[in-house]
Amino acid sequence: MRRRDFIKVIAGSAAAWPLRARAQQSEQMRRIGVLMFGVQNDPEQMARLAAFRKALQQFGWTAHTNVVVDVRFGIDHDDLREKAKELVNLAPDVVLATPTPSVIELLKVTRTIPIVFAAATDPVGFGIVQSLAHPGGNATGFLSAEFGFGTKWLELLKEVAPGVRKVGILTSPNNPSAAPQFAAIQGMAPSVRVELRPLTANDDGVIEQGITEFARSGGGGLIALRLVEVISHRRLIIKLAAQHRLPAIYPLHIFASDGGLISYGPDLIDELRRAAGYVNRILKGEKPADLPVQAPDKFEFVINLQTARALGITVPPTLLARADEVIE
Repeated sequence: MRRRDFIKVIAGSAAAWPLRARAQQSEQMRRIGVLMFGVQNDPEQMARLAAFRKALQQFGWTAHTNVVVDVRFGIDHDDLREKAKELVNLAPDVVLATPTPSVIELLKVTRTIPIVFAAATDPVGFGIVQSLAHPGGNATGFLSAEFGFGTKWLELLKEVAPGVRKVGILTSPNNPSAAPQFAAIQGMAPSVRVELRPLTANDDGVIEQGITEFARSGGGGLIALRLVEVISHRRLIIKLAAQHRLPAIYPLHIFASDGGLISYGPDLIDELRRAAGYVNRILKGEKPADLPVQAPDKFEFVINLQTARALGITVPPTLLARADEVIE
């Protein structure tokens, strides 16, 4: 080959390299959005996010190598809606949303970008999916639990504190998920001879007043419903339960970790790992409409013995033997 022709070949190849590199990068780099309800420095949120990222890596998706993960947190519906708009403007290939309020706000701004939800409550009732078996739209994912789950909370509360005669149900009248959870507990209450009393849990002052008044007559216990309002006020609720010496059961591990007596609920770390599997399948071409909504397959029963001792409660050995974790 003559020198002049050789230079032309090299020059042409060099000009093509940037284009090829950009094309390959475009083909390889994918974008995942994450919308979470809560604050960014919450240890539980960070643990769930870390589990999701680790599971993505196990499926072959590595940050800044072949995927970019954009994370946003929202503290209320308005904040979540703004963060949802931010994520949609980034044009992600798929968005992970948790829990239900995050999904609802995300669906208000996109009906085309695939959404995988985790820890969602009643996605059919909220219009998130058409049915659990056939979601039908742009969203699918994983349930937090069935509404009938509340009967298990009442059963465990009576086991750990048989003397409880009345139960305050920490709820939120503005949350549609509250009524079905309350109804399940209400259906079981007569058989275990307890009186139920709803306690609104969406404002610090209201929570303190409600629990204080409830505790005055004695013989009480608490059940915290699995609602975002209750979860966001968990530290105050746990503090007041200890102050008024009220045995209480909570819906998530984080309550027991923060000092609550007992908790029973789905393992949300496991749900985020499973959600990564659906994200992976969508990135590889499957559609949310064809992926059925799945129920939790792993639950955690946690007992905080420190709190039990502080309340003067002797936890039955049979209950301790059934616990997944005992906090000494």
